[in-house]
Amino acid sequence: MSKILFAGLIGAAALAATPAFAQETTADAPFSGLYAGGSFGFDVQPNDVGENIKFDRDLNGSFGDTISTATAANAFSPGFCNGAATSNTAPAAGGRGCNNDRNDIAYYGRLGFDAQRGNIVVGVVGEFGKSEIKDSVSAFSTTPAFYTMSRELNWEASIRGRVGYAVDTTLFYGAFGPGYASIDNSFTTGNTANTFTSNGNKKQWGITGGGGVEQKIGKNFSIGMEYMFHRYEDNDYRVRASGGPAGGPFTRGNAAGTDFRRGFDYFRWHSIRGVAAFRF
Repeated sequence: MSKILFAGLIGAAALAATPAFAQETTADAPFSGLYAGGSFGFDVQPNDVGENIKFDRDLNGSFGDTISTATAANAFSPGFCNGAATSNTAPAAGGRGCNNDRNDIAYYGRLGFDAQRGNIVVGVVGEFGKSEIKDSVSAFSTTPAFYTMSRELNWEASIRGRVGYAVDTTLFYGAFGPGYASIDNSFTTGNTANTFTSNGNKKQWGITGGGGVEQKIGKNFSIGMEYMFHRYEDNDYRVRASGGPAGGPFTRGNAAGTDFRRGFDYFRWHSIRGVAAFRF
């Protein structure tokens, strides 16, 4: 959160310092034309309270089964946490707990075009970049053992329509459009008795949307602050637990094993960032 506030203060200071430069721009349509630029900021994920891992013990494609052992009706009775496990023992049973999802920096390049008629600005912007965020969920078994499923963003590409209202050399705008992302899913566990294999599609479609303010500095440069929301459906990653002792919890329903999947279907995050552009 301190990084977000720091970025906001820098942006506010920069905007406050621009009026003298803005006065030099006297064109009737200061926001028309082609531009190239980039953004740098901080990404924050929603708190996925209540997320869990779901199981398909008979491999019929239907998740929500309870995994049992010979002595326990629910092998995962210690519960779940919306983060990465730090030990084999669940927090409720005296374990060290879970790390929170990682919120981190993001950096993008962009290319866009705007057309201005009076105070109204319409345009399109394409963007490509990366965020360093990481989203995890963990389950704990009575063994004890942990099972953590995580996802990270390799890269994201998006194209958004943009509509704004210009007041002299200041533009207030909203933007919305589709996104396409490479999402890296992974799995870790403290269970050494079973074999775990995974599969899933890394490329996912989603949406991006938000808004911001842009300030011209002289004839060709502009800076601003922007908020964006990103959401991608990411629900096809599977982990299969197989092998282990005869009659073990993961082979009691089907000898081939048990499939895991995340309980929440979406990879979501919020971006707060500074932007800069050169207008040709």
